[in-house]
Amino acid sequence: MVQQDIRWIQRFEYTHELAWKVMKDYAEYQGYTDIRSSRDAIRKALEMGLIDEERYEKFQEKYKCIKEEVERVKNSYVGNSDKVQNLLKEHKSTELVSGISLAELIKRPELNYDVLKEIDTGRPELSEEICNEVNIVLKYEGYIARQQKQVEQFHKLEKKKIPANIDYDKVGSLRLEAIQKLKEIKPESIGQASRISGVSPSDISVLLVYLEQFK
Repeated sequence: MVQQDIRWIQRFEYTHELAWKVMKDYAEYQGYTDIRSSRDAIRKALEMGLIDEERYEKFQEKYKCIKEEVERVKNSYVGNSDKVQNLLKEHKSTELVSGISLAELIKRPELNYDVLKEIDTGRPELSEEICNEVNIVLKYEGYIARQQKQVEQFHKLEKKKIPANIDYDKVGSLRLEAIQKLKEIKPESIGQASRISGVSPSDISVLLVYLEQFK
């Protein structure tokens, strides 16, 4: 189940990242240069008529619901009452010796957001989709945070420009396929280069080291 959830997160991240990068590239082509995040891209897409108002409002409402519920669960605590201990025993989870947040319980592999419903007295009525996403955010918060750091690093690469007169043949250790692709497409930034099919992460690392020499 854990591996399945992580694969789901990875697929979502890939699709989400690809979608907003396409919107960002299109907006920049149209002359907009103030897009720094996926939410910026979505707002700009709305302004440009690429998505309609109704869809945008649904996205905002869903985001708000997930954020509010995650915060509520993080600040909801249970003690070592008989009801809590019995639930934990039922799911073969370590019993409590003191109070703990529901969010910490959800992080346990054998527990999840749905299982804790009967001891979560303040839980609002939410759709199954929202519940599933709240569970994933809470259970894999550490993993998601690491992925977000990688995304931030990726955004920095977007700002790393490649000189127009660069001679890829002189960049040592670049693979032949990468050289051919880079010559053909002529990316303007490292971020664009990293999205080219046939250009590997190791090629990007080599290119970054090469560009550092000319600072």
